[in-house]
Amino acid sequence: MLERYLDSAAATEALGARLAGALAPGCILHLSGELGAGKTTLARGLLRGLGHRGTVKSPTFTLVEPYQLEGWRLFHWDLYRLTDPEELEFLGLRDQLDGEAVLLIEWPERGRGELPAADLEVVLDYADAGRRCRLEACSAAGQTLLTVLAGQDTAR
Repeated sequence: MLERYLDSAAATEALGARLAGALAPGCILHLSGELGAGKTTLARGLLRGLGHRGTVKSPTFTLVEPYQLEGWRLFHWDLYRLTDPEELEFLGLRDQLDGEAVLLIEWPERGRGELPAADLEVVLDYADAGRRCRLEACSAAGQTLLTVLAGQDTAR
């Protein structure tokens, strides 16, 4: 497990970009935290770290936003408005579980019972004027992500 204090939205985006540098195809990241805690900001940093130059908005109303990037397929889910976890089947989640697409899933607790397990759980909490971010590996792929991130910390 890694913990980081993020003092600004820019620091949250920077952590997302660093995650992008450690990411492997097929990774599933669960992003948890209260409204406004920085889940979409972290996702924006990750997407920009993978080369996306357009707008990154929270898919709160569409539930999922697909991104086709150079060498990457990524699906950004926001389950805040999900009324029943079984809806994920109708929204095509199973088709995205091909071992190649990266899934960023905000509000994963709303999809409990239907969501695949996370490789990495990212929890953002309010802390003073910033955010505390806890990253916890849930698989070998998640542990590799944490190891690469820790290596990036020592290289800085």
